[in-house]
Formats: sequence, C-alpha cells, structure tokens
Amino acid sequence: MDDADFREFVEVRYGDLLRTAYLLTGSRDAAPDLVHDALLKVMRHWRTVDEPMAYVRRAMVNERTSRWRRIGLRELLTSVVPDRAGPDATDVVAVRDELLAALDRLPARMRAVLVLRYWEDLSEADVAATMGCSVGTVKSQAARGLTRLRAVLHPPAGRPAVNGELTGERA
Repeated sequence: MDDADFREFVEVRYGDLLRTAYLLTGSRDAAPDLVHDALLKVMRHWRTVDEPMAYVRRAMVNERTSRWRRIGLRELLTSVVPDRAGPDATDVVAVRDELLAALDRLPARMRAVLVLRYWEDLSEADVAATMGCSVGTVKSQAARGLTRLRAVLHPPAGRPAVNGELTGERA
C-alpha cells in the first residue's frame, strides 16, 4: 500500500475511528488526539499493513493503554438520573452520559474489550487478535466489565454506587 492508499483510508474511515476513540477515551477532546497519534504510528508501517482497520484499532488500544498507565484513572462525579415517567431526548442523553462515566471508570484494558466487542461488534477472536491476548482473556475481561457496569448502573437496593467503586481492581 502506498501513501495515496493511506490518505484514502483516513478520509473514508476517520469517522469510524473517531467514534471508537471516543468510546475508548470517554472524551470528545481526547478522541481526535488518540486517532491522530495512532495514525502517525501506523503511517510509518503503512506499506506492510494487510488489514488497515484492525491495525489502526490495535494502535489506538495500545496508545490508550499507554496513556492510562501514564496518567492513571480520574474519578468523575456524576449526578443521579431522576426517576422518569417515559423516555425523552434528555433521558437518552442522561443514560448515555451515565454509561460513558461508568465506562471511564473501568481499567483501560477492560474498557477496550467492551468497546471492541460490543460497540465495534468484533468477535472474541478478533478482539483477542487486536489486543494481542487470548480469547479466554477477552471473555473474562468482558464478563468482569459487564458485571462492574451493572453494579454501578444498577446498584443493589439501599446502597448507592460509590465514586471510584470500579477502580479498586485493575485488569
């Protein structure tokens, strides 16, 4: 593949990469930076890349993990969504924000598994190949991640979710 192929790939797939980066980072500001950093690293090896989308996804996951290790987790305070009579546009936004806040409190590797598996709709084998781990690791990280999300999004009766509750164990 040559430089023109790289340019065309970026033009066609940038939106998809940006959405994935947003889900990996949880930040509209950090997502473009993640995509750009990953594309810069991929550009050096572009001529040897067989599957560009998988290669760039892996570069984004690796870059996000590196950043997470450098700066660590940050605790986000969110308000509790009030009881509601029926869905409306604000409810959808509130639920999305609550989910993104919960995702942001997961360790980077667990979050990457959930994003690749359930947002990108990759198979367990594809996620394992993208992340450079075993299928068993993908399965266990997905199961643990979903359990943690459920605990935060739907805490047991009488016990509210505690900020930072997800950060006690690192994957």
